[in-house]
Amino acid sequence: MWLRRWSANDAQAVLTAFADPMMTWQVNEPIESLDAADRWLEVQTDQWARGFAFAFAAVDGEHSVLGNVAVGAVNRRHATGWVSYWTTRRARGQGVASKACRVLARWAFDDAGLFRLELGHRVNNPASCRGALAAGFAVEGIERQKLAYGGMRYDVERHARLATDEEPALF
Repeated sequence: MWLRRWSANDAQAVLTAFADPMMTWQVNEPIESLDAADRWLEVQTDQWARGFAFAFAAVDGEHSVLGNVAVGAVNRRHATGWVSYWTTRRARGQGVASKACRVLARWAFDDAGLFRLELGHRVNNPASCRGALAAGFAVEGIERQKLAYGGMRYDVERHARLATDEEPALF
């Protein structure tokens, strides 16, 4: 698995990924057509160009998309960013998210000049927590009822990783 920038050629892979009902919480507007997938890809390109967010496709040796990992809400003054990630249905449970987050963190510290990376996950998502911990993101606490999906509010566990933190052990 490695990371590469998203390209316009990835529209079908994005559409396929978002056909999974578990992905509905990952975007503000549904991705139910190739046009919508193209728009999602255009947003990634635009945010990269503005230096606001940097999204990468996680791909396998066959160049098949396994997921997405990004650092957004980049604050240059404080050298901070917010990490987000998702994986395709077929890639779940294989360590893709944690590996992608490890690589992204190293890139964010070394190439983007960030010092602190944060991420959060619903407390009812233990797989996401395991991925964050395996990528070296330490638990910092609970943000009560931070997220709202489908009329319900969810607590979020906050994690962070600093440029000065020790690299997590390889798995």
